[in-house]
Amino acid sequence: MTVNEMPTPVVTMPRIGDPAPSFTAATTQGDINFPADYLGRWVILFSHPADFTPVCTSEFITFASMQDEFAAYNTDLVGLSVDGLYSHIAWLRTIKEKISYKGMRDVEVTFPLIDDVTMEVARKYGMIMPGEDTTKAVRAVFVIDPEGVVRTIIYYPLSTGRNFDELLRVVKALQTADAFDVATPADWRPGDAVIVPPAGSCGTAQSRMSGDVVGVECQDWFFCTRELPADEVEARIRRR
Repeated sequence: MTVNEMPTPVVTMPRIGDPAPSFTAATTQGDINFPADYLGRWVILFSHPADFTPVCTSEFITFASMQDEFAAYNTDLVGLSVDGLYSHIAWLRTIKEKISYKGMRDVEVTFPLIDDVTMEVARKYGMIMPGEDTTKAVRAVFVIDPEGVVRTIIYYPLSTGRNFDELLRVVKALQTADAFDVATPADWRPGDAVIVPPAGSCGTAQSRMSGDVVGVECQDWFFCTRELPADEVEARIRRR
């Protein structure tokens, strides 16, 4: 087998429940050691295809404008593309000085943007998908918890910008599930009813169905909900 015929190394992307792959990298906010530098906080690690591209520009303006909203839920933002540090700096300066989007203007991006010209980090996280592009990262999102564990993975193609309300909703849902030992149903937002974990025994299921468990409403043994007021959720998960 010649050098040109050597197989491409296979990199297994992290899965939900796996420790976030570690790396050190230069960023627009200095060097970081990930995820060690962020233990104790939630992180959204996200990739974008390239600097000086329009969809990415709209996303960075939106992320930067929502940074304080994410911070209120103990969540940091870390961006990545396979461009170099000087390109990042020039692009972010251009965003602040020239670009407006949906009324957002003069936006300064203060969260780290990783220099990944070698694609080392992008490959560790499965952000390079040859069927989409071999030289650009897709729009990947990894939500990583305070223990450094991957909790959510979302991928978008190059052509489709992300829904940022959904990303914030996911953070709130994950934190609510952890704080109250519940699950969140479709389209859940703080203030909506939550799912009670399935009954662990026939006796518990029977008690729920007979209405003996106060505050729990069951449509069948496996589908039980309870009210969880928004102010109770916010008091537990929102950083004061």
